[in-house]
Amino acid sequence: MDLKTAAALRRLRLVSAPEAVSFLILLVCSVLKRTTDFNAVPVMGAVHGVLFVLYVLFWADAWNRARWPLGTAALYLVLSVLPTGGFFAERKLRREAEDAVIAARARKEGVVNA
Repeated sequence: MDLKTAAALRRLRLVSAPEAVSFLILLVCSVLKRTTDFNAVPVMGAVHGVLFVLYVLFWADAWNRARWPLGTAALYLVLSVLPTGGFFAERKLRREAEDAVIAARARKEGVVNA
């Protein structure tokens, strides 16, 4: 994996958890808006919107660079619209990065020819 691909996957991983948190907070704010006088939906909506747009942009860049199959790319996109999906995406991307580091070290040491 080259550095630009690793950076694209890292950016996607780093934005996925905050995007998921902002989505959950937005849902809580929506409930509070309807049950109390507290209305933070405009602020949280904007924050979540920015994070969601960043997620989609980083997803498109990662898909382009990592050459994911359509199923993998679709999985990461679907995870972005589920309330806790960003946490799963972050965990899966972290494992993918760790596997790439292990494979690179094995190639460097001549253990495998992958």
